[in-house]
Amino acid sequence: MRGYLQSFVLSACAAVSAASAHGQAVPPAPPGTTAAARMNAPGPEGAALARRTGVWDVVETSWPYPGASAQVVRGQVAVRRMVGLYLQEVLHPSPAMADPAIGRIDYLGFNRVTGRWDYLSMDTRAPVGLMPAWSFDRDPVERIRVQFEPFALPGDGVAVTGRLLRMEQLIVQAGPDTDSKDQYFIAADGSGTKWLAHRYAYARRKGDAMRTSASH
Repeated sequence: MRGYLQSFVLSACAAVSAASAHGQAVPPAPPGTTAAARMNAPGPEGAALARRTGVWDVVETSWPYPGASAQVVRGQVAVRRMVGLYLQEVLHPSPAMADPAIGRIDYLGFNRVTGRWDYLSMDTRAPVGLMPAWSFDRDPVERIRVQFEPFALPGDGVAVTGRLLRMEQLIVQAGPDTDSKDQYFIAADGSGTKWLAHRYAYARRKGDAMRTSASH
């Protein structure tokens, strides 16, 4: 039975990637398929994610505190591919960049059992650990808002002072080859001030979506 379920799920994932690349609908599950197998197979959200695969050029902008001047980093590259039900994104510096420390991986997928989006990220540039997040509603794939557990930063000085932040991320698909991730912070300082602290702006390289979907 386990072998059948694994085979069905892997076949369904492959079918979704191939079908979505050509604009086709997601194929229905065979009659008698168990609930576990149906919920672990890509639905329309999975098909939509599969259309976001490819190689993307990234412009990163950050504002470390409310009212701060924008700090812009260009030249990063994001490689996206489907890993089962999840869209994996690996962010790394281009060969022209001087900073080899950039390393960021995240996963985005729709949980068909809970009816919400699951998200997980890790970043080698800051000691924040693994960062899971979830949407509250069944957001459309074009505009997904996820909320993180509160997390701590070590502080700006030599001593570890600790700084607690809340964070939410808004993922917006502005077009077939353009999207963004906006990260909003609220510091635990009693003010409740919310500000846009981070923005990743993506532009897909032409011709990469079809090739990446087909190769994975």
